[in-house]
Formats: sequence, structure tokens, C-alpha cells
Amino acid sequence: MLNWLLLLPHFIWLAVLSLALEIVSVVSWFVIVITGKAPESLTTFMVAAFRYQWRVYAYLYAWTEDYPSFSPPMGYTDPGGNPAVLNFVPDQERNRITVLLRFFLAIPQLIVLYIVGIAGSIALLVAWFAVLITGRWPEGLRTFCIGYYRWYLRFEGYFFLVTDAYPPFRLGA
Repeated sequence: MLNWLLLLPHFIWLAVLSLALEIVSVVSWFVIVITGKAPESLTTFMVAAFRYQWRVYAYLYAWTEDYPSFSPPMGYTDPGGNPAVLNFVPDQERNRITVLLRFFLAIPQLIVLYIVGIAGSIALLVAWFAVLITGRWPEGLRTFCIGYYRWYLRFEGYFFLVTDAYPPFRLGA
């Protein structure tokens, strides 16, 4: 239950990576709009940042007991070694129009994710008490929370220009 305390250095590193991710996504936006292709080095960095974020939060919420490494593996395919696996399928050719209008196309996702995120926060609070009392996650709450976070990561991949695939409005994989 004190996972957050062990993760304090990770949260600092995650803040630095998040800032870098935002800068890289702006650069990537200009490159894609101009050339129609995303630089592979930038997208692999973004995927590694998402993978790191996923592993930190999976440990924080006790979805896994594996303490995250400070350096997540690069590349689109997760080589494993951690139960919190994250893979991305890169797009070869990018749609310049959808990249140009990405912020506006993301608004419906942001609205729905915000509402589901409120429910997710309540579910996390209820689950925290359940874990405190019973020593384990209630399966329905665990499934809901992991599903929400997967959806959130699919949205991040879309919003930060790793993929042009619009994320589905669902919790499942």
C-alpha cells in the first residue's frame, strides 16, 4: 500500500519524460504535416515513454508486483520481462489532414475519458479500501481500472501522434 512512496523518484523522472514527450510530439506534428511521415526515432521515444508510464502506474496500483526499471526498452514491440506489456503498431504513411486537425478530433475522446476517469478515480478509491481489508483487488474493479488505463494509453498514442488509428470508445483491449 506504500507503492507511491517507492515511486517518488519515478514520478520525478516521469515528469521529465512527459515534458520531453510533449516537445517531441510538437516536433513530430510539424514533420508529419510537412512530409507525411513520422521520424522513427521520435515515435520510438514516445512509445518508450508510454511504456514507462504504464509500468509505473501498474506498480502504483498494485496491478503488478514488478518494480519498474528507470529505462524502459525502446521499440514498438515490448520484449517482455515485465507483466505490464505495451506494444504499438506504427503507421508507415500518415494522414496529414487528421494530424493537422488532431486536437479537434481528440475532443470527443477527451470528454468521454474525463467522465470515465471520474468513475475510475472512484473505483480506485473503493478498490484501495477493498485491498486494505481483503488483501486483494476485486476482479471487477481491477478489470474496469485496467481497461480505463488501456483506453487512456490508446488515446495518448493517438493524441501524441504515434498512430493515426482513432481509439475505440471501450475499455477492452
